[in-house]
Amino acid sequence: MNEKLFWAINRYSGSSPFLDKFMILISNKIRYVFLFVLLYLWVRDSSLQKISKKAILSIIWSFLLNGILKKCFYKPRTFKKQKVGILTPSKKDSSFPSKHTLLSFAMSTTIFLHVRVLGSILLGLSALTGFSRIWVGHHDPSDITKSAIIGSLSSALLDKICLFSNKTKP
Repeated sequence: MNEKLFWAINRYSGSSPFLDKFMILISNKIRYVFLFVLLYLWVRDSSLQKISKKAILSIIWSFLLNGILKKCFYKPRTFKKQKVGILTPSKKDSSFPSKHTLLSFAMSTTIFLHVRVLGSILLGLSALTGFSRIWVGHHDPSDITKSAIIGSLSSALLDKICLFSNKTKP
C-alpha cells in the first residue's frame, strides 16, 4: 500500500515543469512562510506572543524528537532501494521521520489549538509540505503520515503541559 501510494504520487514527478518547480518551492522554502507567521504572532500583541512562544517550544521539542527518532530507527530512503525520480538532492540519512513534515505539523497544531483559522491554513500548508516531500522523491507516504501524527500529538501534549504549568495554585 505504501509503495503503491508513493508511486501514485511520485510517478508524475518530472512530467510537469510547473508542478515540479512548485513542489520544490514548497519542499524547500515553505519554512519561510512558517517563520513569517511566527514573527507576525510575536509582534502582533502579547496574547499572540504567548502562542508564538508555545509554537517555538513545540518546534524545538520536535527537532530534538526528530534527532532521537533518526538515531533509534533507520529506514532507507526509497531512492536507495529502487530507481526513483528525485527532483532535488537529498540527504542519505534515515527516511523516517521527515523533519520538514514533523516540524511544520508541530507548529501548525500549536497555532491551530489557539487560532483556528490561521492554524487551519498552516495545517493545509503542512499537508502540502508532506505531499511535496513524496513528490520530490525524498520520503514514503508512511514516513509523512507518521511524522505528521508525531508532530501533531507531541505539540498537543506539550500545549496541554504548558497550560497546566500556567495555572496558579490556590
